Parts: sequence; structure tokens; C-alpha cells
Amino acid sequence: MILFPPSKLNLGLQIIAKRIDGYHNLQTVFYQFPLKDVLEILKDDSLSAGTCLFNSSGLLIPSGQNLCEKAYYLLTKDFNLPGVHIHLHKIIPMGAGLGGGSSDAAYTLRLLNVLFDLKISAAKLMEYAIELGSDCPFFIHDYPQYAEGRGEVLEKIDIDLKGKHLLIINPNIHISTQEAFATIKPTESISCKEIVLQDMSTWKENLSNDFEASIFPKYPVLKTLKNKLYDLGALYASMSGSGSTMYAIFNEAVNIETLPKEHFTWQGKL
Repeated sequence: MILFPPSKLNLGLQIIAKRIDGYHNLQTVFYQFPLKDVLEILKDDSLSAGTCLFNSSGLLIPSGQNLCEKAYYLLTKDFNLPGVHIHLHKIIPMGAGLGGGSSDAAYTLRLLNVLFDLKISAAKLMEYAIELGSDCPFFIHDYPQYAEGRGEVLEKIDIDLKGKHLLIINPNIHISTQEAFATIKPTESISCKEIVLQDMSTWKENLSNDFEASIFPKYPVLKTLKNKLYDLGALYASMSGSGSTMYAIFNEAVNIETLPKEHFTWQGKL
């Protein structure tokens, strides 16, 4: 059985407070877009129950960072699962702020639920997902959501970018979550939820990703790319998540010949 885990954008990302558990409270709007990995799970009768064999292609996942396998073993705590073989073909850049690992993990839960008719409710799948990562619960559903808390307190939001064109650029810089949060300064501001529901013409001035203030000075190429996206006529441009992917929303497809060839670039219709 095969599913195609998608990527996500952060439409605004505000870090509003540090929590006593070491995490941060945030506000963001998650929006999926169709840059996808390929996830296949096959029952393997040659394996004993509760055994998972995993491999990946495309972008190789470092040892110990495989969330698909972790998702399988998480479910084995409550279900007697047959042995499986999981193959993941990675297309979504890693450490890029696009939620690829979180999406893979959540879709593993979803696929196992269907494949073995586990009858796990969406609410319970979200409980499993948060054990795998803060962004994972978002990918249990397939619609835009406003997030609070660590990112796990979710609310459906009525925003539709269908018909717009999306351009993403990743300069192959890996920014870890730990690195991104090391110099962040929490601040209270107007919620991104209110801003994204306004006309997109207001986003450039009002919708921000708080990580840009601390990440851009360390990686100036990201600020350069953001300016370039606006030069190309973007309605809105921003860093997604904690970086390093920059994205821009346009009314129509754009000529990307002037963008650096060594960067990962993807363009498509939302």
C-alpha cells in the first residue's frame, strides 16, 4: 500500500513564550502543498510479528532519525502488528522547515491504520502523532490548520490558496531545531490567525516568521533569496518553519532561470 506524504508551509510563525518544560509556545498557520515523498508499507509474512524493516532512497535518512519506524513501533505498544517492510522514497528536503519527517511519521500511522484495519480514530491518531513530534498531528488531517502550544493544539482555518502558484527554494542548508531556537526571543504580537484571514496584500507588511530575525544574520543567503522572490513579483515571501526553505506565492508561474542552479527549487500550483 502506498501513500504520498505532503509538505507544509508556515503562514506566519510566532514564538510567544518559553515553557517550563523547555519547549516554546507558538502560533502558526499550517498549509499543505503537493511536494511529496513516497511511502510504501508491505506486510511481510517472513518477519515475526512486531518487526519492521525500513529502507529509504532519494535522500538517505541518518541512523536513528527514522520516524516511520518509530511510528510503527509506537503502535505495537497497543496492537499486535504483523511484520512489515517500509520503503520511503525521500523527495522533500530534510531539515528544511517543510515538515517532511513529520509528514512521513503521520502518514505511517495513517497507512498502518488502514492497512491493518485498526479502527483508530483521528483524535487517537493525533495523540500518537504528538509522541513522534510537534508538527506530526497536523498531518493526520488534510486541510489548513491554525496551531498553538507546541504546534499540537490545532484548529481548522478557512483559508484557500487554490489557483495561486508556489515557488520554494532550499539552499541546502540544514538548520536544526535546536540551532533555530537557541537565539530566538519570544514576543507577543497580533496573531497570525487574524492576519492570514485578511487580504493577501497585507501579508508582506504584517505576516512574519520570528525565526528570520535570528536565522538571517547567520545565513545571509536566505535574506538575499527573500529579496529575489519579491523582485520576481511575489505577493508574499517568507521562510518556512525554522528554515532553511524560502517560499513565495504568486498569481502565476514565474521564470526561475535567474535563481541559483545549485539550490533545490520547486514550483507548482496550489
